[in-house]
Amino acid sequence: MQVVPKLSPMHRLQYEAVQARWVLLYPEGMVRLNSAAGDVLRRIDGARTVQAVVDDLRRAYPDADLRDDVLQFLREAQERGWLVY
Repeated sequence: MQVVPKLSPMHRLQYEAVQARWVLLYPEGMVRLNSAAGDVLRRIDGARTVQAVVDDLRRAYPDADLRDDVLQFLREAQERGWLVY
């Protein structure tokens, strides 16, 4: 949990006001993110550890048990090439 994820250099996170959602842009296209994925990826800044991301989300959503969901999402994001460590 002390590893620091960052967005792949081929991807850029951007808020699309017209769609009212976060999207992940890459050279061949775009991924529309649901609100949970947007909340997680907005916290990936290349400086925060995974633990810091989870802690920040726990502060934002104190009633949610989200650690395992966040870790699973981060694994999937890495497999899709969105994140690098």
